[in-house]
Amino acid sequence: MSGVAFFLFTLIYFSSSCCSAARFQHRHRYMERKLMIALASKIGINYGRQGKDLPSPYQSINFIKSIKAGHVKLYDADPETLTLLSHTNLYVSITVHNHQITSLGTNQTTAEDWVKTNILPYYPQTQIRFVLVGNEILSVQDRNITANLVPAMRKIVNALRAHGIHNIKVGTPLPMDSLRSTFPPSNSTFREDIAGPLMLPLLKFLNGTNSYFFINLQPYYRWLRNPMNTSLDFALFQGNSTYTDPRTGLVYHNLVDQMLDSVILAMIKLGYPHIRIAISETGWPNSGDIDETGANILNAATYNRNLIKKMTAIPPIGTPARPALPIPTFVFSLFNENQKSGSGTQRHWGILHPDGTPIYDIDFTGQKPLTGFNPLPKPTNNVPYKGQVWCVLVEGANEAELEEALRIACGRSNTTCAALAPGKECYDPVSIYWHASYAVSSYWAQFRTQNVGCYFNGLAHESTINPGESFVLLPKLDKNNSTYCHGSCGREMIAASFRALLCEEEQLKEMEDE
Repeated sequence: MSGVAFFLFTLIYFSSSCCSAARFQHRHRYMERKLMIALASKIGINYGRQGKDLPSPYQSINFIKSIKAGHVKLYDADPETLTLLSHTNLYVSITVHNHQITSLGTNQTTAEDWVKTNILPYYPQTQIRFVLVGNEILSVQDRNITANLVPAMRKIVNALRAHGIHNIKVGTPLPMDSLRSTFPPSNSTFREDIAGPLMLPLLKFLNGTNSYFFINLQPYYRWLRNPMNTSLDFALFQGNSTYTDPRTGLVYHNLVDQMLDSVILAMIKLGYPHIRIAISETGWPNSGDIDETGANILNAATYNRNLIKKMTAIPPIGTPARPALPIPTFVFSLFNENQKSGSGTQRHWGILHPDGTPIYDIDFTGQKPLTGFNPLPKPTNNVPYKGQVWCVLVEGANEAELEEALRIACGRSNTTCAALAPGKECYDPVSIYWHASYAVSSYWAQFRTQNVGCYFNGLAHESTINPGESFVLLPKLDKNNSTYCHGSCGREMIAASFRALLCEEEQLKEMEDE
C-alpha cells in the first residue's frame, strides 16, 4: 500500500470511529433525556407506614393506582410491597436504611448481597428506578454514617453494573438545612461543616453517574418561620407576587422555584453546574397543632394541585435558573401517619384516609383543570393564633398508657418531674393520672421550643380550653395573690406556662378538711 493510500485509509478509519463515537454519545444523551422526561412526567407519591390504622400494602398499592400516581417511593425495600408492585406500571424507588450505610460503605460484598436481596428478585418486573441511600442522614448523630454515604452509594452502583443494570439511579435525599443560606438564591451555599467532607464527594459521584441531587422540600416550614416576608399565595403557587434576585435578576413567581434554585446555585458554586435535581419529598400539611398557622386542608389541596400542574407541564417549565428542566417529584405523603413524633403537622401530610377516601380531591396526572375540583371549606387558621394553649391528657387512657407517658416525659431531664418526687410539693395525691398530667405538661413547656409536640404517642393533645375552668372550685390564693396548690406546685406550673391545673383533688381534700 502506498503512503498516500495508507494515509487515506487511516483518515477514513478514524473519521468513521469518531463519527460512531459521536453518534453513540448523542444517542446516549438522547436516551438519558427521554428517561428524565419520563421520570419527571410521572408524579410520585411517598408511601410511609408509621401509623397504627394503615391499610395493607395490597390495599395501599390499589389506592396509589386509583389516584393515578406514576411513581411510588418506599422508605424501605419491603419484599411484599416490591412483589405486589411487579403487577403494576408504577415506577418504584426503594430506600437503604440509615443504619445500613456504614456496612455497605465498608464492604463491597455487603453491597452486592444487598442488591441480590433487594433488587434482583424483583427487577425488572418491578420497575425500580431509584435507590435512595439513607434519608436525611445529616440528622443522624453517628458520623460514621455520613463518612460512608458516598462509598456506600458507589459500591451499590458497582453491584448494579456487575449485573448489567444501568437504568437505576442511586442518590440520597437531603434536607434544605444542608444549605447555610438560601435567600436570595444567588447567596446560597452549602454549610461549611459538610461542603468539603460530604458535598464535594457526593456531587462528584452524582455527576459521574449522571444521577440526581434529591432534596426534601417543604415550603410550609419556610413560610411558617417568616410569614410577614413571604406571602401565603407565593408559597401556594398563586397570586401575582414576584421576587427578583438582586444579583442574578432572575424573577420568581413561587417559593418552590426559589428554594430549588438555591440548591442549584449552591452546586454551581462548588463547581457542578449540570447535576440534575429531583424533589424526594414535598407537600403541605392538612392539619397541625393550634399554633401551626396555615396547616389546613384547603392550603394542602391548593399547594399539591398547583405543584402537580407545574411539574407535569409539557414542555417542562423548570426553574428560572434552569428553564425547561424536567424535575422528578414525589408528593408527601399517601396517608397521615399517627405514630410519628414531633408537632402535629408531622402526622398530617396525607392525601388519603386509611380507607382510601380522599382527604381532598387531587389529580396526579395534572390534566384536570384547577377549577374542576369541588370547593373546600375556608380555613380559620391562616393567621396566627394569639390565645393561650394547654397540653392535656386525652380521655380514656388506661393506666399502662399513662405510665408510659410518665416514663417518656420524666426520662429526658432531671428537672421535668422533680416536683413529683416523694416529699416534694406535687407528690400528693399519689395518682397516676395527676402525675402523668403534670409530667406531660411540664415536659411540653420545657422542650416545646425544640420541636417537641404535645402528643406522647396519642396520649395528649393541645387545647385552647383551660382544664381548670371545668371545676367549680377555684384554686386558693396565697397572701401574694399567687395561685397555689399544695405548696408551690401550682405556682411552678403557672410560672412555667404548664397550663394544666393538676391540683383539683388536693383543693377538694383541703376544703373538706376545713
